[in-house]
Amino acid sequence: MAAAASAAVSPPPHHGLPDEIFIWEILVRLPPKALLRCRAVCRAWRAATSARDFLLAHHDRQPTLLFLHCFNFVGDEVDSLDIISFDHRAGVAAADQLQTVARLGHAFFRPLASCDGLVVLAKNYARFSICNPATRQYAPLPLLSGFIFLGMYPHGDGEYRLLLGPEAQDGCFVYTLGSGEPPRHVDIDCPAVAEEDLIYPSGSALFHGSLHLCIGNMIIAFNTTAESFREMRPPVDPCGADLFEMDGMLGMSICNEATTSIDIWRTQDYESEVWALKYRVELPVAEFGNFSIHWWVVVVSPDGHVLVLVKVDDRLLQIDVDGKLVASFHRRVLGPPRHQLKQTLVPHTLFPELEGYVVNSLPFL
Repeated sequence: MAAAASAAVSPPPHHGLPDEIFIWEILVRLPPKALLRCRAVCRAWRAATSARDFLLAHHDRQPTLLFLHCFNFVGDEVDSLDIISFDHRAGVAAADQLQTVARLGHAFFRPLASCDGLVVLAKNYARFSICNPATRQYAPLPLLSGFIFLGMYPHGDGEYRLLLGPEAQDGCFVYTLGSGEPPRHVDIDCPAVAEEDLIYPSGSALFHGSLHLCIGNMIIAFNTTAESFREMRPPVDPCGADLFEMDGMLGMSICNEATTSIDIWRTQDYESEVWALKYRVELPVAEFGNFSIHWWVVVVSPDGHVLVLVKVDDRLLQIDVDGKLVASFHRRVLGPPRHQLKQTLVPHTLFPELEGYVVNSLPFL
């Protein structure tokens, strides 16, 4: 009885702060994993942080971070895949910049795209699936067998679509996640696009309501509302280029292997397709040692901060636009950070509509 009375008058875990302040000023800013742990503290916190208005506010405050993937091996076989966020924000210690968000096993997975916390995966090269690393929701996408993945985009309120390329048919296809309908055909009304070019796009970016793809020696923009294609004039041959948003404009980076430099272009006038060379980054090859460069990539955060990441053997090097080494990370078998992830605990209604949907279960480890 005395113990019960003592517990009743014990101070709350937040040392007297009003719940309103603690929930809406502190808990709402926590990363998803920390917030989920806080739900175990008391029923009031669990109820408040499970409400949809709180989850939407929490998602709005989450940073949009680059994410990489890392393969884990048992012997010579791939055992699992780590989805790793790269937090380059000022004040984040180097040891905390690479953080594992989720681990998936029992199949050879590879990330293809990300949107609103959702990640599209290629499974064993030929099959597709979708997951939310924060909520540990996962579902296979069996209707997409035989298609080539081109991109992902939001459409309307809470709807997400995939743009798919042909493998043995003409045209492109659009698939609405959770609709239960097979992909539907969309004509490629752009004479410059050859069907076979769509099989291997070298880069893509969602910008101004269009999904931009580097196809061969051109950029193709797919209007996600009108579902039509148009050719866009690039500043140089975009073969092998990366596309991204930069300072509210469309950006493009392309590597010049002969001079070990990276050119970063940005549209000055998107509608008129006028480009300007923003940076030419000379890579500090003296820092690379005797190892060959496996890949390098330029990515840009929403605040316009340019990151140049170079993979050399088991090292990931961060370089600024002046060509100076900023940081070095040691990680084995890293995949390039071509996507950004803004984690969310907001439930996506599409998952229960997908056959084979699971939560907090395999393939999550």
